[in-house]
Amino acid sequence: MKTKKFKFLSIAIAILITMVSCTKDFLDVEPKGTSLEANYYKDQIEAFAGLVAVYDVMRKNSGGFENMITMMNAGSDDHYAGGGGATDGAGIQGFSNYTLSPNTVPASFWSDHYQGVFRANILLAKLPDVPMDEALKAKYVSETKALRANYYFNLVRMFKNIPLITSPLDPSEFNTVLQATPEEVYAQIETDLKEAIVGLPSTISATEAGRFSKGAAQALLGKVYLYENKNALAATELAAVNGTPGGTSPYGYKLLDNYNDLWIVTNKFNTESILEVAHTNAGGGWGNWGSGTDEGNSVNVMCGPRTYTKIADSAPDIPSGWSFNVVTPEFYDVIKSDPRFGATVLDMKAMTAANEASYIGGYQDTGYFLNKFIPRQADVTTGTGDAVLNYKQNSYVIRLADTYLMEAEALGGTGARAQALLDAVRARVGLASTPVSLTSIAAERRLELGGEGHRFFDLVRTGKATITLGSRGFVAGKNEIFPIPFKELENTAIVQNPGY
Repeated sequence: MKTKKFKFLSIAIAILITMVSCTKDFLDVEPKGTSLEANYYKDQIEAFAGLVAVYDVMRKNSGGFENMITMMNAGSDDHYAGGGGATDGAGIQGFSNYTLSPNTVPASFWSDHYQGVFRANILLAKLPDVPMDEALKAKYVSETKALRANYYFNLVRMFKNIPLITSPLDPSEFNTVLQATPEEVYAQIETDLKEAIVGLPSTISATEAGRFSKGAAQALLGKVYLYENKNALAATELAAVNGTPGGTSPYGYKLLDNYNDLWIVTNKFNTESILEVAHTNAGGGWGNWGSGTDEGNSVNVMCGPRTYTKIADSAPDIPSGWSFNVVTPEFYDVIKSDPRFGATVLDMKAMTAANEASYIGGYQDTGYFLNKFIPRQADVTTGTGDAVLNYKQNSYVIRLADTYLMEAEALGGTGARAQALLDAVRARVGLASTPVSLTSIAAERRLELGGEGHRFFDLVRTGKATITLGSRGFVAGKNEIFPIPFKELENTAIVQNPGY
């Protein structure tokens, strides 16, 4: 079947954008012929810079105002959008109360991921002709395919009906391409990941931390299978990643002994981390914030309380934030007696009542904030750029407790291994065993992964979104996915998603 292709508004400059990353090598390139595209990738150095450009889009998980974590949290039952008011970010507000429209959905959730796809497609097209070590070239190909699969996985989960583009577009195709079926997109994701797994290393050196390994690609493939309801295949892939529950896996993954250590800013690429997005305090500013060239973690400033003031020594020493992703009273009640409460929720309501600290409540204020990403004063950069945009906490895309619970679910929530996987997650935080079932696994995922951007997707794929989110305005058959941004429909053959 011929691969279907599509043009979005920025496609006219996409070819040039694909050659741009935050690396100096890219920014200093001077084209010597008719186009930059034709003359780039002439050696290994430029091929590596091209690979870095494909990786750059991974920062969409937690970088820029329109990041995956705060957006997906806002649409779950665990958080409200919050922020400064009902108009503070039309997209995040609209997703939180299910009034998103083609004109208010943040277009970058579509265009940024397609930018990653375009960068990957061009690199894959150019790599065969680059004079470089063949083994290293094969590794670059594998990494690029894994990255493309990750971007398509996000796109198909958010928009469902999307174009499938696997090679650079010819300008003559821009206005006539069609959407693929979700099944075709998932098939391509599977193919990319299977091919990537063969060529990726089992372990990653410290100097290459943050890059795809065999285990990361296998974990992502297991997750993809789970979303396709291919549970037996999912369980097989995830078992290879997980190894013996509670022990060290064949890839070296192991649950951290202390749950709180997952959120220590300096504890990057730890043994529980499978796929992680790297951030730095490299000096980004308002001029390039969210452009893909900035490197800070934006979730950090977004989820903190506004105008925070420390009064008592017992209060945490934190900078002020923008009060997005406030925790709902319902989720507070669910997690308040759980050992993971302190790491997950900053209880400003209690601290204010005890006169330990004060703050100014923002929109939809509940007094409960997402503590996993709230920085401390020691994390505020003293370097160049705007400090609020230059937090360096990394974010997890997949971590071991997540894959434990996904495998237990793929096993049908029954049997000795599913029980052991669930027990290992609970034992890490000092909780006793509870009988394994799909219900207990779902409850554990909510507590273990709270605030990490997974809850909405979990509700949709398990068919629980309507009953759980109906009071927020969720409409079955419509709100499982986003509307396609209006500008992507102009002068194209793209069809809007149902209900929008």
